[in-house]
Amino acid sequence: MRKRMAVVFSVILMLAAVLSACGGDASGEENGKKVINVALWDENVRETLDQSIKIFNQKHPNVEVKVTYTPWADYWTKLKTSLAGNSGPDVYWMNGPNFHSYASSGLIKDLSPLIEQSGLDTSVYNEALIDMYTYQGKLHGLPYFQDSIGLYYNKELFDKAGLAYPDETWTWETLEENAAKLTDKANGIYGYIAPIDSQIGYYNYISQAGGYVISEDKTTSGFNTPEALEAFKWQQSLIDKGYSPTAQQQLETKSRQLFGSGKAAMFPGISVNSPELYELLGDKLGVAVLPAGKEKASIVHGLSWAINGKTKVEQEAWELIQVLSGKEGQELLAKSGFSMPAYKGTEEGWLKSIPSLDLQVFVDSLDFAVPYPVSQKTAEWQDAEVKEIQAAFLGKKSFEEALKNAGDQMNAILATETK
Repeated sequence: MRKRMAVVFSVILMLAAVLSACGGDASGEENGKKVINVALWDENVRETLDQSIKIFNQKHPNVEVKVTYTPWADYWTKLKTSLAGNSGPDVYWMNGPNFHSYASSGLIKDLSPLIEQSGLDTSVYNEALIDMYTYQGKLHGLPYFQDSIGLYYNKELFDKAGLAYPDETWTWETLEENAAKLTDKANGIYGYIAPIDSQIGYYNYISQAGGYVISEDKTTSGFNTPEALEAFKWQQSLIDKGYSPTAQQQLETKSRQLFGSGKAAMFPGISVNSPELYELLGDKLGVAVLPAGKEKASIVHGLSWAINGKTKVEQEAWELIQVLSGKEGQELLAKSGFSMPAYKGTEEGWLKSIPSLDLQVFVDSLDFAVPYPVSQKTAEWQDAEVKEIQAAFLGKKSFEEALKNAGDQMNAILATETK
């Protein structure tokens, strides 16, 4: 019995040693150094992040920053599980759709006391992003990068048709007129791709029609409104006239692939799509601001750095994200060409990342930015939204019915949220 107990005790000691080596102790220290654990999902920013961490370590040589990259498919499950178990990262990437769920659960630290203490000027960030990462009037995430929507077009197809390229004067009517002229059914080329996607498609159209997806106080859906119906009817009309691929075609082949293969003359896309589309089309690729409906609008989204609500290294984590989201870190991000930085005035490196493409279009679009619609239970009402709207695009029900259902279900979900 004593021998067995001794073996068990030895195993416990070994496990304790292993766990200590993996995660550090509860004080956020390891081997005499404070440790900041950072989590994100995209390794394309690895080099930029490493450079920013070096800048941070110049002032904090006794702090070790450990970065873990988890693929998107596993990121959110792993993150929420670890945070709930008090073993999550100190600093991590947060997006709009998940923000309110995490903030309302106390998994994200309220940054307002730290902002006040340090005197940080948050006006250097786009107002739409500040709004997106504000919960109960308090900022809970420091913006890192942002994206807006523009109208990509194939210069070669416009040149062959003898048409002028899109510009800031275009409206829905201008787009439709040119889409008709650019459509070549004999060769399987569409004038425009009217996406059945939300972020690059109908969220923009609803706002351009003068409507909204979610009210400012996040209590009411805008799907069951005349403006939303107008947006969907216009989008569907482009498909019915054969100017755009059908919903079924878009479900079978991604719209970016259709456009990138030269099968469409115009495509509304996210700024972060620019490198991929340029790789496919090269100097044939152009971009302009989105054509206006009753008004101009471009959905803006972006990521922020969040701090674990239970971090043991609060001050160090705060100083790290100030570097990452500060001017120097943002200039490094811009030069990498990865995405448009969130800090105003640091875009130059990004603007030069594809010399033949007028990326300034996306910066200009921030003047009429509409925040990506989110609330505490975004995932739930978006699931209902997608099912209804996709059914309408596939002809299984009318848009009137689908939008009423989507609005009713969204309102019911919003009513259960804690405000």
